[in-house]
Amino acid sequence: MCAKATMEDFEALLKESFEIDTPEEGTVVKGKVIAIEAGQAIIDVGYKMEGRIDLKEFANPGEAPNVNVGDTVEVYLERVENARGEAQISREKARREEAWDRLEKAYAAEQRVEGAIFGRVKGGFTVDLGGAVAFLPGSQVDVRPVRDAGPLMGMKQPFQILKMDRRRGNIVVSRRAILEESRAEQRAEVIGNLSEGQVVDGVVKNITEYGAFVDLGGVDGLLHVTDMAWRRVNHPSEILSIGETVKVQVIKINKETHRISLGMKQLQSDPWDAVEKMYPIGSVHKGRVTNITDYGAFVELEAGVEGLVHVSEMSWTKKNVHPGKIVSTSQEVDVMVLEIDSAKRRVSLGLKQTQRNPWEVFAENHPIGSAIEGEVKNITEFGLFIGLENDIDGMVHLSDLSWDQRGEEAIQNYRKGDVVKAAVTEVDIEKERISLSIKALGDDSFSEAVDGVKRGAVITVTVSAIEDGGIEVEYNGAKSFIRRSDLARDRADQRPERFQVGDKVDVRVTNIDPKTRKLGLSIKAREIAEEKEAVEQYGSSDSGASLGDILGAALKDRG
Repeated sequence: MCAKATMEDFEALLKESFEIDTPEEGTVVKGKVIAIEAGQAIIDVGYKMEGRIDLKEFANPGEAPNVNVGDTVEVYLERVENARGEAQISREKARREEAWDRLEKAYAAEQRVEGAIFGRVKGGFTVDLGGAVAFLPGSQVDVRPVRDAGPLMGMKQPFQILKMDRRRGNIVVSRRAILEESRAEQRAEVIGNLSEGQVVDGVVKNITEYGAFVDLGGVDGLLHVTDMAWRRVNHPSEILSIGETVKVQVIKINKETHRISLGMKQLQSDPWDAVEKMYPIGSVHKGRVTNITDYGAFVELEAGVEGLVHVSEMSWTKKNVHPGKIVSTSQEVDVMVLEIDSAKRRVSLGLKQTQRNPWEVFAENHPIGSAIEGEVKNITEFGLFIGLENDIDGMVHLSDLSWDQRGEEAIQNYRKGDVVKAAVTEVDIEKERISLSIKALGDDSFSEAVDGVKRGAVITVTVSAIEDGGIEVEYNGAKSFIRRSDLARDRADQRPERFQVGDKVDVRVTNIDPKTRKLGLSIKAREIAEEKEAVEQYGSSDSGASLGDILGAALKDRG
């Protein structure tokens, strides 16, 4: 009876042992560490199976293995029995499976996960998420580009899963999303405590060409270069340095974009409030050239107050010249205040007004009629330009070159660089013009020749040349031409060939033209005048005397 019961119990146990299935390959099972030897942990996974796992699979990136005899651990059963008769197991794959389950739940719930950056790959970094390896793109490391990621390596920190695909084994995470989220919360809190006009302390975090970013305790504000000082600032580094603590005023807060505009100069008095009092129109001040442009130069009168010297107000004599050829940056100059527009914060300055007008000086030193000497600077179709003192020019018109030659002929006698003498004939200060005359310094032979001669007078001339159209005659060195029609009263006697060179001829002066320097002469006019005089003196309308008798009597009296 006892033996029968024992047999039944054995059969029941045997049946029970057959009913218990061995674990399925490719699943995660629990095992117990029963020994550690030769860099491996020996693990009993039950079912009379043992396996070996390298200790490094029990270590997190950058850490020592964390496993002891007696620990219960989860392992991945790859094969129930390998060539040595042991179970082929893996701690790393078990961790990966467990991690994927955990990460998929976190991804679905949009929760943060913890991980550590442990390696650098092309385009970014690798992150251990507690068994699963994820890719961290370089653009997702921080809110700003990171030059040195060394301090971040191996440090446990939160990440946001952007994308994951279990089938392909791909996970993409972001550290930047976590920072932006926490930063946004921090910004909202800080901005909520700020108000426009408030004065706060901040630390200069970054400097650019257009300004500086100042950390106000978790939120950055922009301090634009134009709000750093009332004076001109070429680059923010002239005033600020990174890490410096500065006192700034909140100028504007954009609640939507969370952008904050800051100012430093607003904490100082505005120098423009006293500009009109300090710099009355017409006053002369010393300033420093701060900037040169094509249209003029900016001159700083004091910190924060600049004025523009327009190119037209830079020099009395240098026209159409770039301002950089008259003044240089940082040069100290005397300027006169010409105009002030406080509303537009503009001051118009003059450089040339601090010096005397060279045309005024010339007029004082060289009265009309005085002689000057200068170099021919330019020759044009209408005259010569003569260089004078203080870089000004005078002009000799064609008509003022010579008494005896036409201007077009006389100008051929001059070349650039020639030194000439001339007389001052006019100075127009307003139009900045000086008129000169070279011929005024020479003798006027024509004026001397006709001195005392009046229109209608009869003078004696000498025939100097005979031409088909008339004769050329000379009077006291001045030459004139008598046309054929003026050679006689009678047409039959209007023949040039009846005269010879050297003949003395009485002629009547019909015109004196100083401009053309010509005498109008006529034998015909003299004869007509003499006839009229004879008629008036020796004859009358009722005397009955013939014209021949009258002229004969007149000639007899003269004889």
